[in-house]
Amino acid sequence: MLQNIGIPGLILILVIALIVFGPSKLPEIGRAMGSTLREFKKSARDLVNDEKNLETSNKKDI
Repeated sequence: MLQNIGIPGLILILVIALIVFGPSKLPEIGRAMGSTLREFKKSARDLVNDEKNLETSNKKDI
């Protein structure tokens, strides 16, 4: 779905966001989205590492 947006669509979305939220709120929103994405990636990485550790410990037990 997002692959069909293109550059003009992204510019339009940014202009609408600028109009709706204003120039003072956009950096705050960007920071919040960045920290949320960072935390999500960290949690996903931890889950994958836990799964790998569980598989290796199960192989050692056998």
